[in-house]
Amino acid sequence: MARQYLGSVGKTDNGIVAVTSLWADGRCYWPLHAVPYTPASRLAKGKRDPGFRTKPQLAAELVAAAQQAKIPFRAVVADCFYGDNTGFVEALGAAGVAFVLALKPRKGTWAPDDEPHTPVEAARELGWGGPGRPGPWRRVIRRFRDGHTETWWAADAELGGWGPDRHHRLVVATTDPATLPKLSTWYLLCNLARPASRRAQQAQFAEIVGAYGLRNWVEQGYKQVKDELGWADFQVRSDRAIRRHWTLVCCAFSFCWHAGQAQAAAGAGPAPPAATPPLPSPPAVAQAAARGARQRLDPGRHHRAGGRHRGVVAAGTAAGARLAGPVGVAAALLARMVGQPAAPTVAAGA
Repeated sequence: MARQYLGSVGKTDNGIVAVTSLWADGRCYWPLHAVPYTPASRLAKGKRDPGFRTKPQLAAELVAAAQQAKIPFRAVVADCFYGDNTGFVEALGAAGVAFVLALKPRKGTWAPDDEPHTPVEAARELGWGGPGRPGPWRRVIRRFRDGHTETWWAADAELGGWGPDRHHRLVVATTDPATLPKLSTWYLLCNLARPASRRAQQAQFAEIVGAYGLRNWVEQGYKQVKDELGWADFQVRSDRAIRRHWTLVCCAFSFCWHAGQAQAAAGAGPAPPAATPPLPSPPAVAQAAARGARQRLDPGRHHRAGGRHRGVVAAGTAAGARLAGPVGVAAALLARMVGQPAAPTVAAGA
């Protein structure tokens, strides 16, 4: 524990920060891995200590852990804390994964004096003549779980070395290209190759906007585990005990999904907001990924217990009336929980 910025309270205070990853598609979201973040002030050699890892470095390791566990995902999605971190972007590129990462609107970039220097300046260069003369903007329809839709617009912008035909693209998505409202405009860095045809480009814009829109599920999941399931409500101090508590919270989170689905199937009452569809089995998840479903892995920000997957309780057991489905879905759910020694401080980053 140390004084550091805590996202749950929005200020610097004594506490434990974790970096977590979460899998989500349009139907449900599942916790994958979590690892504690250790501030440099808690290490003998500070930032030069071999055990020190920044949050983006830990997040990149969680992406690698998901790959190692063979968890399929369409793209990595993260907020601007990670999108603006060059090391994190380079790590994802080296891992060969697709990504859609937010950028700060006024994050400065090197460019000639007469060219845009920030994402918002690049967006204003695109021009807009209204819905009848949209120029480079493409109409995107966002569909939400409650059935309502919103009209958004998306376009490729050019900024520094980013562009529609470059390895990295700057995609701007907004409800109003004329005013670029702060709360409904996204500046997204992605490495998905732009298709050639206009129709395919519009479909891909819809995919990119839909993928980043899934971040709302992440924030909802964090709120549930923190406010309802007691993520921080532990009275233990050892690294291993805290990791076990976090893992049990993730178990409870998954079992709530299962119970809600069972309740809906029995007609006993409404399911939780996102639990209407059947829970996916691992083969179904893989098939959905193969069809290009909008799935994504989000290495989230200020609270994220983990390490490499080495076994799951009841792994391989056929699902039945007495076995909750989530045990077989989240392959990393109970990793490092049973029959394993406490993780070394340097290796765990605890």
